[in-house]
Amino acid sequence: MIARRLRVLAACAVLAGCSSPTPGPRVYVTNERSGDLTVIDVATRRAIATVPLGKRPRGIRAAPDGRTLYIALSGSPIAPPGVDESTLPPPDRSADGIGVFDTRQMKLVRVIAAGTDPEQLSLNNDGSRLFVANEDAAAASVVDVASSKVVATVKVGEEPEGVDTNPAGTVVYVTSEDDSEVFAIDSVSATVLATFETPARPRSSGFLPDGSRAYVTCENGNAVAVVDARTHRVLTTIKMADDAHRPMGIAVAPDGSRVYVTTGRGGDVVIIDAATNEIIGSIEVGQRPWGIAISPDGRTAYTANGPSNDVSIVDLETRSVAARVKAGDSPWGAVYVP
Repeated sequence: MIARRLRVLAACAVLAGCSSPTPGPRVYVTNERSGDLTVIDVATRRAIATVPLGKRPRGIRAAPDGRTLYIALSGSPIAPPGVDESTLPPPDRSADGIGVFDTRQMKLVRVIAAGTDPEQLSLNNDGSRLFVANEDAAAASVVDVASSKVVATVKVGEEPEGVDTNPAGTVVYVTSEDDSEVFAIDSVSATVLATFETPARPRSSGFLPDGSRAYVTCENGNAVAVVDARTHRVLTTIKMADDAHRPMGIAVAPDGSRVYVTTGRGGDVVIIDAATNEIIGSIEVGQRPWGIAISPDGRTAYTANGPSNDVSIVDLETRSVAARVKAGDSPWGAVYVP
């Protein structure tokens, strides 16, 4: 029965026209270099489809009902840190946008124009607005989903990357890699409420479920900043064990007890106790993990491991990798949809 279901789903992805009325829990992973999406069936721990998206898919979010995914697409060339940008080819601005993916039809249905070079994005609580980091423009675009129009552009620091909405849906954090700052933006008025400094190169942020604190990963600072998410000020910083551990992606346990941080070249997921803000362990997961998603029951994590082109399925109770799933070229972002 499982084999038949896998064949049907694979055929749907190829034909891009068949819908699945009861897809079940899935993890969706963007593959930056191959320009596609890997769909993982949670029950079987297998990739059931690979769906074309466009150029450089990175940030990915699910709508509140799980029927739609929003995926940041960019026509800017890949530029590793330290590269001479004058040697790079010109950007393809026709490729920029937010891809809208239908999880029932298993296909990309349209692309929303949302400023240049989108990297990451977030939504408000009812899914009516998107907040998009425009990496090359030092700006964040606010998009009305119903009209597919940019309704505001907010000036932020250079090379904005991480975009995360607090649990109340009232404030959006946008990280600025180059300026080592985080901008707190009012989700309704689209104005900057506060700005605070962090250790070098903040990448992502995650909020506790009660909205009291946020955690910001700082790649070049080898640290995680702990932030009072109501006053928008840094309370303390959590240092990694060594310089090899570069905090990248972040996910907070559904019950708020733990914070999980991927460490890039460190190759593992660091576990932070949210009660003490101390590192209490780590799990080796693979080569340069970046994106991370957690199941609603808090028992399983999924990490996108770029250089090895796979996803680690991590048992958080035993702190071990339970399985690995092959993905596309350079898996980047991940989202769990129940």
